[in-house]
Amino acid sequence: MPVESVKEKLWRKCGTSVNSMGLQLYDDTNTKISDLTDNSRPFGFYSPLDGYRLHVIDLDPSSVTSGGWLEDTSLVEKYSISEEAYEKRDGTFRKFKGKLNSQNPSTPGNKIFDNYMEDLCANIKVGNRCEVELGEKRGTVKFVGRAENLAPGYWVGVQYDEPLGKHDGMVKGVQYFDCPPLHGAMVRPDKVKVGNYPERDPFEVDEI
Repeated sequence: MPVESVKEKLWRKCGTSVNSMGLQLYDDTNTKISDLTDNSRPFGFYSPLDGYRLHVIDLDPSSVTSGGWLEDTSLVEKYSISEEAYEKRDGTFRKFKGKLNSQNPSTPGNKIFDNYMEDLCANIKVGNRCEVELGEKRGTVKFVGRAENLAPGYWVGVQYDEPLGKHDGMVKGVQYFDCPPLHGAMVRPDKVKVGNYPERDPFEVDEI
């Protein structure tokens, strides 16, 4: 097969016309073997082997590939908008992110103050029976206050009735309260409900 026929096959694959196509042969170590400039010469003359590759160069100055337009993104004109115009728009990512941050003060980048959730601790006292959200785990309040080695704000230490916790009251090297292993947890006050929450009987079965 002559080189010209190879170019015709490649033209159907890559869109570069035969007359505008420069063709190079590289071996499996990415070293150029030859420029295939003679269209009449048999392709086999260059002794191609398995793993060799053909590199196509588009020589058409009016081609979309000319000057690196398909590789150099700096050449592509990009949409831009002024800061003032962007602020006036609704439904932008910035406003969406701001809404999320306002709903969740613990989001990274938002400052949490030392008195965060202090008001929710007014009716939570050490010794109260409680139930913790997410699993309705019951236990006894063992600690109420700030935990310096945790995030700022107020925390409630709970000793669960069952081994559903993470520790024995020690968190990051600080002993906030004492309880059996895997019975302790430090949670935010908004996750704790205090009241008449007696310890559940694991053998209690509802009547049918």
